[in-house]
Amino acid sequence: MSFTIVFLLIPPLRRLAFRIDFVDKPKVDNERKIHREPIPLTAGLAIFAGFVITYLCFVRNDWKQSAAILAGSLLILIIGMVDDWYKTHGKELAAWPKLIVQLSAAVIVYSSGVIFYGFNNPFTGSDVILPVWLQFFLTVMWIFGVTTVINFTDGMDGLAGGLSAISAVTLFVVALAKAQSDSAMIAIILVGAALAYLKYNKPPAKVFMGDAGATLFGFLLGVIALDGAFKGATVLSLLVPILALGVPIFDNLFVVFKRMMNGKPIYQADASQAHYRLLRSGLNPKQVVLFLYLINTCFSLTSIILLLLTV
Repeated sequence: MSFTIVFLLIPPLRRLAFRIDFVDKPKVDNERKIHREPIPLTAGLAIFAGFVITYLCFVRNDWKQSAAILAGSLLILIIGMVDDWYKTHGKELAAWPKLIVQLSAAVIVYSSGVIFYGFNNPFTGSDVILPVWLQFFLTVMWIFGVTTVINFTDGMDGLAGGLSAISAVTLFVVALAKAQSDSAMIAIILVGAALAYLKYNKPPAKVFMGDAGATLFGFLLGVIALDGAFKGATVLSLLVPILALGVPIFDNLFVVFKRMMNGKPIYQADASQAHYRLLRSGLNPKQVVLFLYLINTCFSLTSIILLLLTV
């Protein structure tokens, strides 16, 4: 259902984007703008609609958690659309409104009971419950961090959508293995939405999801991991959700560290991500995307192997 909704909504939203000039315009002198014609930025709306409608039809989660996930998703979508609107007019939205809204969405999810409580000690068989303040900090920072890294990865046709699909498939398998039906359902809804988006975003892209769609994928992947892979995790299996999102997380940790070392603001966009570095090394865009798909798949398979271990 999510695939069908997103697939059917993108064409009319694409036409609307051209009418209202909600398009990402190319810039010849900008290394990050590698497309050469205006591309609509409305796929995020289709992804949101596909997720929400399918979620309401099939997920039977606790009403409080459902309300929090949907409210948080709406906040992420709105601030993302505002950010995209600024960019279509050659401006940049200040970092602090995005920071406040994304953190607020994470806090809403935390308040509903989707929390990283701790982990299981395999040597004693007992659960290690973290202090409440640390639960709050780690939960909010995880959701915010994953929201951010998926957005940072969205710089090439088919890349962020494909990596999100691979990560969602991995979290789906993890949730099934742990008999967590709600997390599995949300994950497979995201897979459908991502694959439908990729039908229009594969090179050469006909539509972009913009910050609205990329941050929405990141937000929901972060929530799935908290409500699934992190729940009841042992010390070793804490790595499972981190590896499931391996390429976005490790690449952007490198980017953030490099920006800090160079005295640049963390949110200042540049061309230091892995896909831009690979382009400069001589690979073409399709080779770069396939290479990063392969790396993320390897990370994902490793995470599933770790899940099967008993320590």
